[in-house]
Amino acid sequence: MTEIVLDDILIEIGTFGKFQLRQFVLMILPLVFNAFSNLSYVFTAADLHYRCVIPECENRIGAVYQPDWLPAAVPYENNLPARCQRYEQLPNTTLDHSHCLPNDFNQSIIERCSSFVYQETTVTIVNEFNLTCDENIWKITLVGTIHSIAQALALLIGGIFSDRYGRKWALLICLALGSSLGVVRSFSVNYEMFLIFEFLEPLVGSTMYTTAFILGQELVGPKQRVLAKSMCLVVFALGEAAMGLIAMFIDNWRHYLLALFVPGLVSLSFLWITAESVRWLLTKGRRGEAIIILQQAASINGRSLSENTQKLLDYHYQRELASATEQNTSFINQLVEVMRLKRLAIRLIICSFCWFTNVMVYYGLTLNSVTLAGDKNINFILITLVEIPAALSMNFIMNRFPRRITQFVSLALCGVLCLLTQVIPSDVSWINTVMFLMSKMAISFSFGVLYIYTSEIFPTNLRQSLLSMCSMIGRLGAIVAPQMPLLAKVWSPLPMVLFGSIALVSAITILKFPETGNVRLPNTASEAENLKPDSSESERSEHS
Repeated sequence: MTEIVLDDILIEIGTFGKFQLRQFVLMILPLVFNAFSNLSYVFTAADLHYRCVIPECENRIGAVYQPDWLPAAVPYENNLPARCQRYEQLPNTTLDHSHCLPNDFNQSIIERCSSFVYQETTVTIVNEFNLTCDENIWKITLVGTIHSIAQALALLIGGIFSDRYGRKWALLICLALGSSLGVVRSFSVNYEMFLIFEFLEPLVGSTMYTTAFILGQELVGPKQRVLAKSMCLVVFALGEAAMGLIAMFIDNWRHYLLALFVPGLVSLSFLWITAESVRWLLTKGRRGEAIIILQQAASINGRSLSENTQKLLDYHYQRELASATEQNTSFINQLVEVMRLKRLAIRLIICSFCWFTNVMVYYGLTLNSVTLAGDKNINFILITLVEIPAALSMNFIMNRFPRRITQFVSLALCGVLCLLTQVIPSDVSWINTVMFLMSKMAISFSFGVLYIYTSEIFPTNLRQSLLSMCSMIGRLGAIVAPQMPLLAKVWSPLPMVLFGSIALVSAITILKFPETGNVRLPNTASEAENLKPDSSESERSEHS
């Protein structure tokens, strides 16, 4: 079996030495830029606080958002001035710019307005393209939905491209095209142009995370997979937090996009030295290239690749070349092969549902963070940094407890915490914030486990394709997440009740998964199907 040979070779050259560490350092760049791509719309399409200009009482230039006289001129909603409504001015009244009184307005008649005073100095597409008032809310939420639709399509296309043409080329192309289109988006002249490039940029650039993750994951030993994933999660969380930090200093959406995407183009010069995945090269019969990389890895790790190992590779992969045509069959044919195997088919369906749950809850909580009390940039930074403890704890938990139970507990805990927020009084803001952060920590941990789990339960020749397929279906959750503010208008607790309920259901389905802790990665569909519910039962388990 291909993977048994490679995992034995990894023990010989080092399962996580300087070579693997260098590979992961290089992966920091695409992981950070993927974070930028995923959530840039949170800031560029952020809704703002605004209210009607009252020309009888103020000059638009230099107007204050909430002057003392404002309650006389506009109605209030939830202790904030109405955004697009004002009271009718009474006839034959003499008003000046400092003494507007209640008897100067007819508060029984409400009028619409089209000129606004904004609380923030921030410039987003809302005030630049005049996306104000309730009739335009759908245009704002559509940005995140369009972005997520593009990601869903990209993950499938990118996974197929990566499995066919290589992880390295997929990574470089994603970064180059994604960064270029992100820069172009900053020059949008209207909402329609912005929306088009909000779709195109993630369509070609959003698979950087899965590609970088697979590229780093496939050259480490079984016991280092959790550490590898933890590193990815920490870097991704720091990238998200950096977005909030940048937004604190750059309050114009055009300059903000340039700050995010221009460095991506510059970083291409560093990523040329990234090594291709040895596992991918071997499954494609490109034995010579694989040996060169393994020799390089051994040299950097202070080890050597023995002559017997090279002969074994030569003998083994000459036999593998006979099945190369089968391995290079189309993704559709390979998917049909998977669906013919009952256990793999059920596993794929459950995995897709779990991805939907994790993505919807993860992004739903992240997007809702800007609605918490306090500075929205600080809230965003906190809600992203809370992912780091979840990522670091994976190293201690996943190497000591079964994968299946760990995934079940983390999802179930998130569901319970989301539901508990509904019984906490809304005026106790600090408890609500703590529960919110704990929910985000639980779903972040679950998301990290799911990435590892998905990469372990599917075979090498379909690993990124099926991971991307599950992630693509999961993106349906990201499509739904930006629409949560609309559901909250129907019933304010509805989003959190939905998050909690679906997380609990998804946790129960996890119990159908096999156990993969300390098990070598399967190479073929039949090997993947034969993974046992208990890793101790597997003949392929790594005894150490």
